[in-house]
Amino acid sequence: MHEQTRVSSGGMKRLFSFVLAVALVTSSSAQNLPDLGESAQAGFSTQNERKLGEMIMRELRRDPAFLDDPEAQSYVESVGYKLVAAAGGTRQGFDFFVIRDPSINAFAMPGGFVGVHAGLVMASQSEAEMASVLGHEIAHVTQRHIARQLDKQSQMQMAAIAGLIIALLAARSNPDVTSAAIATTQAGAIQAALNYSRDLEREADRLGFQYLDAAGYDVNGMVGFFERLQRATRLQEYNAPAYLRTHPLTTERIADMQNRAAGARYRQQADSLEFHLVRAKLRALQGNPREAIATFENQLKEKRFVAEGPSRYGLAYSLYRARELVRAESELAAVRKLAVTHSMIETLDAAIKLANQNVDGAIAILERAMKESGGRYSVAYSYVEALQVGGRHKEALGFLEDLIKQRPRDARSHGMQAKSYAAIGRRALQHRSQSEVYYLQGALPAAIEQLQLAQSAGDGDFYLLSSVDSRLRALKAEYTEERKQQRRN
Repeated sequence: MHEQTRVSSGGMKRLFSFVLAVALVTSSSAQNLPDLGESAQAGFSTQNERKLGEMIMRELRRDPAFLDDPEAQSYVESVGYKLVAAAGGTRQGFDFFVIRDPSINAFAMPGGFVGVHAGLVMASQSEAEMASVLGHEIAHVTQRHIARQLDKQSQMQMAAIAGLIIALLAARSNPDVTSAAIATTQAGAIQAALNYSRDLEREADRLGFQYLDAAGYDVNGMVGFFERLQRATRLQEYNAPAYLRTHPLTTERIADMQNRAAGARYRQQADSLEFHLVRAKLRALQGNPREAIATFENQLKEKRFVAEGPSRYGLAYSLYRARELVRAESELAAVRKLAVTHSMIETLDAAIKLANQNVDGAIAILERAMKESGGRYSVAYSYVEALQVGGRHKEALGFLEDLIKQRPRDARSHGMQAKSYAAIGRRALQHRSQSEVYYLQGALPAAIEQLQLAQSAGDGDFYLLSSVDSRLRALKAEYTEERKQQRRN
């Protein structure tokens, strides 16, 4: 179980090779990285940062460590976007995602991509604590700290940038892979740049604190979280929390946070129900479902919980994973008796009904949940799945069309679209949708092959085939350029 929660070494090696090739594209016309300047605006542009981040994300989505759970992602996004709005004035786009890893960690990548480990959410004792870490990472992005670190190494080539990014990602949980990535780049300066400097950490603390306060969270959450990390470091001298490996914590930083908190206005904010439900779900998803069942049963027996409803929800979800459906339904009924209402409870209820082959019951629950949640995309996915199980594919495609407009880079939506097109015999459309799935997963050859299958499917009209031809030309050009850079390397 433990190894499954880590980014695989094979996946990290694939990621390193891929990003290294991509980075060489931008270095082909210049041997050295241009001087970035204090604001890091010259040379390594925000557009290049975004492009590099998107390419890394395509590889990350293929790794088993990437948690493809719409409810967990929706929650982390809601907190992240609230903080971004509070930051104000930033034109940087942000994408938040969750990593299936029990360690306490979070990380920012070029282009506004911010990853959160499941362990961070589970370890946070309040929503403000989790938000404080997100605010800190958002500040690393808004201030372009990765680029500013690289500015200190003015002779570092773009290939070394790729190595640094991979090292930063690998450092989340696997120091051995980090060392291998650094050795592969043959750039010793990367090791020195691996950790954010104390100055950059203080800047991220200061701005993250401002974002937290402006978003309406209790700023003492930041102080409490980092104080707990500091205590954990003292107790585990040779095994510090993963977050501290890339974010050096000092007594001075803790004191700065305490001073800011002392001068801030007091604000007491209750944690959202969704925070507790997502924590419970992430815990239920960890490891063997039997272990999760035992964990929640002990919590409830000993009354070691913040709120009973989310703990019972966690038990119900664990029982669902173990396919103990009768007990899962019973626990979910107990949650409802506690007057706990949320779309996550409805989607679990629907999933249990689908597992019991009660398709109509699941669809009825999700139709109601769609209205009550305002069309939340995590509910829409469950609704589409239920429609597909019920054979109502044309209705499913109608919902998916809107979802894809809202989230065009979401492989899940394209995959569900391909499934429904296949079910109704629309082969050209099926292959076009499947092509997007493969593209978003970083598999360019497979994406190209699917578009070629769409061309020869025999059921595409003039407009569809024109769009397929255009997309195929674009993907072939991208693949050709990628191969050229690989050969140069």
